[in-house]
Amino acid sequence: MTRRHAVVTGGGSGIGAAVARALVNEGHRVTLMGRHLQRLQAHADALGDVAVQVCDVGDEASVQAAFAATPPVDLLINNAGQVETAPLAKTSLEVWQRLLNVNLTGSFLCSRAVIPAMRERGYGRIVNVASTAGLKGYAYVAAYCAAKHGVVGMTRALALELARSGITVNAVCPGYTETEIVAAAIENIQAKTGRSAEEARAELAKANPQGRLITPEEVAASVLWLTRPEAGGINGQAIAVCGGETA
Repeated sequence: MTRRHAVVTGGGSGIGAAVARALVNEGHRVTLMGRHLQRLQAHADALGDVAVQVCDVGDEASVQAAFAATPPVDLLINNAGQVETAPLAKTSLEVWQRLLNVNLTGSFLCSRAVIPAMRERGYGRIVNVASTAGLKGYAYVAAYCAAKHGVVGMTRALALELARSGITVNAVCPGYTETEIVAAAIENIQAKTGRSAEEARAELAKANPQGRLITPEEVAASVLWLTRPEAGGINGQAIAVCGGETA
């Protein structure tokens, strides 16, 4: 196997941390990107020979600086994301723009940063971590759904643009996954409904026909598969990792 350089955004926790671990175990060089240096460094230290780079994916200047300081990228995992819950009528423009910026614009800016060098080498893998919220609607997360639908649309468009370049672009769409985002959702359900943590967790797990939450490692396994050379025929796909959940 060829040892390649992978960048994982939002690599300090949750799905990003699991993806980084899988890539390291596969033998790749990995750079973790994110806003919080201490969190990134702690995970990098646990993994071994892993680089870190502070980057706010929603800020163009920050992205440009981060990738300028990073070796050429063969595998880009656009994982950084945020979610906030509120009825649409109570969603502020600031929250709307921020969620679009982090979840969608961040994937755009980072992809744009790596494509020229990937084209020159005739090889690249871009995997966007979207969500089942990019494939269907969920109440009270309209901004997040809009952003993740945008990620899926961008994935499909960019895959066609780059189809003859040796670069593939795909999305992985997890259902409710054991991450800090879901932990916050459970706390929010508790606060608003008075349910216990177990009851709130069960409410989220109910969306999965398997009756459970997805693990970050399951998402990482799908991402890892898409980065491999033998996945070269998989392009422009939005692969759901959700136990069979449908719209």
